[in-house]
Amino acid sequence: MLGDLLGSVAVIIAAVIIMVTDWFWVDQVASILIALMILPRAYSLLREVINVLLEASPKGIDLDAVRTHMLAVPGVVEVHDVHAWLITSGVPSFSAHVTITDEAWSEREYHAILDELKGCLREHFGLGHSTLQIEPEGHHIPGAHGHQ
Repeated sequence: MLGDLLGSVAVIIAAVIIMVTDWFWVDQVASILIALMILPRAYSLLREVINVLLEASPKGIDLDAVRTHMLAVPGVVEVHDVHAWLITSGVPSFSAHVTITDEAWSEREYHAILDELKGCLREHFGLGHSTLQIEPEGHHIPGAHGHQ
């Protein structure tokens, strides 16, 4: 809004100068000044849009720290296929596969583990939009060649 205000003030000043002096080149100077005020914000917006379109990792999210934090939850033995990206500007998204002990799986504790993991992601890392695939430790996908 400040940029709009300054742009409007520049146009009014240019109009007054042109009316009083007939210096028409002042209009061009005012236009250049307004363009220079707009450029930094336009560049910033363009960078945000490109990051969203490329599904870039959000700034400030350390995936190794997220993985380590998730591994500290009791029952979790492995976290793999970890991904973070931006859905839209300022809205990070997260997904991962989480392997839990067979005991936790068979005792139906995986719901509590899932709730704890999602709470951890939301509170500690600001990841309110997360998708977690819970897998028992003994589950192996035929043809899989390891995890990322």
